[in-house]
Amino acid sequence: MSRGWVRLQAVAVSGSVAEGLMLAVLPWIAAAITSDPRRLSLVNVVGQAPWLLFSLFAGVLIDRVRRSAVLASAYAVQACAALALAVAGVADALSLPLLLVVAFVVTSAQVLGDGASGALVPEVVEPARLATANTRLMVIDRGVVQFAVPPAAGFLVAFGLGTPAWVAFGAAVVALVLVRGLRSAPATPSAKHPLRDIGEGLRFLVGTRLLLAITVSVALGSFAASATMAMFVLYAKELLGLGSVGYGVMLAVMAAGWVVSSLFVGRVVDRLGYAWSMRLAQVGMVVGLALIAVLPPWAWAIGVVMFAESAIVMVWNVCSQSSRQRFTPPALLGRVLTSHRALAWGLTPLGALAGGFVAAGFGLRAVWVMGALVQVGALVTSWRYLSPRAFREAELVAAGR
Repeated sequence: MSRGWVRLQAVAVSGSVAEGLMLAVLPWIAAAITSDPRRLSLVNVVGQAPWLLFSLFAGVLIDRVRRSAVLASAYAVQACAALALAVAGVADALSLPLLLVVAFVVTSAQVLGDGASGALVPEVVEPARLATANTRLMVIDRGVVQFAVPPAAGFLVAFGLGTPAWVAFGAAVVALVLVRGLRSAPATPSAKHPLRDIGEGLRFLVGTRLLLAITVSVALGSFAASATMAMFVLYAKELLGLGSVGYGVMLAVMAAGWVVSSLFVGRVVDRLGYAWSMRLAQVGMVVGLALIAVLPPWAWAIGVVMFAESAIVMVWNVCSQSSRQRFTPPALLGRVLTSHRALAWGLTPLGALAGGFVAAGFGLRAVWVMGALVQVGALVTSWRYLSPRAFREAELVAAGR
């Protein structure tokens, strides 16, 4: 186990604490300010916009600048956003416009951080361990850390709406200090115009049929997930009757699914292969959304479904990220990873907006019905293009470079 890999995991723990606290508390503060689904959805709409606006340019930066420096910049931005929210909480100056700005800045930092971290993984682990390494980072990001963080955020809110932001600020500063000791390879110099670099990454992603199919599937799934998560705080409050702690526990239940899934995801992928693991994961996502749409408002039952669905999503995400790392040349990896996020996650603002309008017009359950229908599109795409033969062909092309 290399020092770089150990250091990258430590950075991920601290950074995920900061990110998890901010992402958990922002919807709750927004719900304390307004109960209008359309206004509430704006936090997610604005918060997800950087994936569409900045991802392509972030990829150029990640491939042109030392990746550890990009990661450090991301945590510096995240610390500033947390500090602003914390100070506003103390000054009793929390407002919806402020939340929109903070959400935008936090996600902008996430665009840089996730891209740089994903591009660093192949530098610190060998190709055979990519799936294992990605599983570990995803557990840190969504599992172990966020398993504890959302309930903690619920308890911290009792001391003031801005209290979780103070803790997030401290965690972001720790991540910034840790990342300074992370060594990464020198950047690849480029005399090309940034737009030409962007075009090169996009052409590779779109021109690689398997990676394009994964991106299309993720885009549809991201739309569905954004719509449902934008409304989940209202679902928890109005249908399930949960308070801030209960809402945090439900988020933790989702994270627990990631933790449990991480224990067997490697064996699942080894046994079924990438193609069947991803196809069956899409089936599980459709079923999970449909169940939440029709089940009675029993918190324990919804929790079970969310636990299972997040475990299934973990399998998909590990295969998805590992596929891009396996089949992309190192010099293009930053741009391909962020091009994927721009195309795949660019629909998330529209998903959040659609969730707000569907909830306002047809009720909260209708949002999950819409999500299930959209997810069917991702299922069809995966079943059609993510075949075992497609993966074998991609492996042959990568081996021949």
